[in-house]
Amino acid sequence: MSDVRYPFTAIVGMPDLRLGLLLNAVSPAVGGVLVRGEKGTAKSTMVRALAGLLPTLAAVDGCRFACDPAAPDPQCPDGPHDRPSASERPAQLVELPVGVAEDRIVGSLDLERALAEGVKAYEPGLLAKAHRGVLYIDEVNLLQDHVVDLLLDAAAMGRSYVEREGVSVRHAARFLLVGTMNPEEGELRPQLLDRFGLTVEIAATRDPAERAEVVRRRLGYDADPAGFAARFAADEQALAERITAARELLPKVELTDVALRQITAVCAAFEVDGLRADIVMARTAVALAAWDGRTEVLEEDVRKAAQLALPHRRRRNPFDAPGLDEEQLDRTLEEHAQPEEPEEPSEPSESEGLGGSGEAEGDGDGEGDGPEDDGPGPDGGPGGGPDGGGAPEPASGPEASAAEPDEPLQQPVPAQHPAPARESAPVAAGDPYRTKLFTVQGTGHGAQGRRSPAETTGGHTVRARRPQGALSRLHLTATLQAAAPHQAARGRAGRALVLRKDDFREQVRQGRESNLVLFVVDASGSMAARQRMTAVKGAVLSLLMDAYQRRDKIGMITFRGADAELALPPTSSVEVGAARLESLPTGGRTPLAAGLLRAHEVLRVERLRDPSRRPLLVVVTDGRATGGRDALARSQRAAGLFAAQGTASVVLDCESGPVRLGLARTLAGLLGGTAVSLDELRPEGVASLVRENRQDSRRENRRDNRATTMRKAA
Repeated sequence: MSDVRYPFTAIVGMPDLRLGLLLNAVSPAVGGVLVRGEKGTAKSTMVRALAGLLPTLAAVDGCRFACDPAAPDPQCPDGPHDRPSASERPAQLVELPVGVAEDRIVGSLDLERALAEGVKAYEPGLLAKAHRGVLYIDEVNLLQDHVVDLLLDAAAMGRSYVEREGVSVRHAARFLLVGTMNPEEGELRPQLLDRFGLTVEIAATRDPAERAEVVRRRLGYDADPAGFAARFAADEQALAERITAARELLPKVELTDVALRQITAVCAAFEVDGLRADIVMARTAVALAAWDGRTEVLEEDVRKAAQLALPHRRRRNPFDAPGLDEEQLDRTLEEHAQPEEPEEPSEPSESEGLGGSGEAEGDGDGEGDGPEDDGPGPDGGPGGGPDGGGAPEPASGPEASAAEPDEPLQQPVPAQHPAPARESAPVAAGDPYRTKLFTVQGTGHGAQGRRSPAETTGGHTVRARRPQGALSRLHLTATLQAAAPHQAARGRAGRALVLRKDDFREQVRQGRESNLVLFVVDASGSMAARQRMTAVKGAVLSLLMDAYQRRDKIGMITFRGADAELALPPTSSVEVGAARLESLPTGGRTPLAAGLLRAHEVLRVERLRDPSRRPLLVVVTDGRATGGRDALARSQRAAGLFAAQGTASVVLDCESGPVRLGLARTLAGLLGGTAVSLDELRPEGVASLVRENRQDSRRENRRDNRATTMRKAA
């Protein structure tokens, strides 16, 4: 890989991404930019190219935290800096790997010096290295939540706080934060989305000529990186000078009262939570004015700031796609484009003061006044009735029956015209709700999440143990306790400890993991009743939302007709699962065995890909099985495969009606899992069932007590 960066000005298209990055370069207080887009759209290339445009900075010599010699950080761990010597250096681009650990980000105790010299020293992390530079997080949506929280807190406060392993350190951490993500691989939580100042949606161009130019430039760069960069050197220099000029102009830009009122009105009109959006929009509008060489914020700056700062903050639930209504934006800006004038009290007119007729009586505007407004118009249109309301009376009698026949008479009657089972149009899902928590029993070792108990890199420390493999999380206290009894025998002299390999202990942390939740959904004709399928889809959507909140991977298998289909391969994008569920058609036979066997195969492959991620099987069915001989027996044998492997499973019992066969609960027993009805899935349903069970137990106890008393009396 060449050390010569791809030139920023050589990138074709993507004006919004280009502008968002440049605005953050002008004013890092904007809060960074989140780049959302499909793979292969040069997201990473453009971010890396931006670092080469940033002005060089003066830093205190020997300071690991890049303190500004003009205003050194008074809390710098390498300080105090009195009359420091300084030198110029380029702005740093720090790339954060997906699997980074918390101590690598914020820093930690320098174990080598602590154990060898007996002193407490701090080893800086990546936040210190990124100070006054660029912190780039590729695939930010794949980072663990607690890591993202650390990064965004530091970006918002401009300072990193380290309280760990006996170390208490504070240091400046102001940087341009850029994150990229592919929405197909999973979303960020809305709380984390809100911490990014701007967001930009990008997609590859569909223009053949533009695509050809992209390929042509990339091939030219790969063949001769230095020569290709030289072709754009003048453009790069001009853009870097413009960034410097905009930075110098930024403090002189005036945010007028009209512009500020437009900003707050837009945020209120779009019902954005909190006030962070207002602040980000204001900073962005000021940066836009400075970028254009102006000292006053205009309406066009406010409009563009809204387009960059609001779309990702408008998500009302986890499955809403980011977006902005342009017509509503223009309407709000137009309504607040003029300065507010103080309202002067109006003097009442003579007719108002004297209570005369005219407008005081409500008939000065011509409504309900005069013969033109009495009764219907000549064409039978709306007119005034006896009360002057202007609305026609609803028709009644036999003429109304002839004009408005009952709706059911317009529909075919299935009982009179039987037809074979066929595919029905997709039914909309019911409203999602909070569901009961289902977990995998035991303690896992998967990726951090919020579902099942697990040993994780985060969480709280529960005990110490000898290292299993390479030492990753030293338990300092346990290590010192293990080494202390042997110091005299080892001939310790001075403050340094004499350690052996057997003395080291590592932390065991208890937290929660994310799981693979695999849905197996019955979409056959037995589930096709519209009201019933709406409730079923609502229940599955609720479980999908629960999986989203707990950071699970999800997959979806549907079965109907003659076979089962993998509708959604295991993925972190729960939004895609919700979309597939919404468009799910129903009808046909019920190949339950095929659905279970397909699920068994999917889980087998996933165990090979990710052995540490434990699965949770959720079967949504009424338990019926049709299609072929011994359909029910085959489905029961397929269920036994999961029980033999100990796969955690839940059966969502969708059986309804006065006569119930209990097949879904039988299936749950064969799977070795639990069965939950649609009513039991809701927390209020679970609570009512608990109350009913308690009441039944109390009644049985009272009956037993009465029977015991009667026997004793006899």
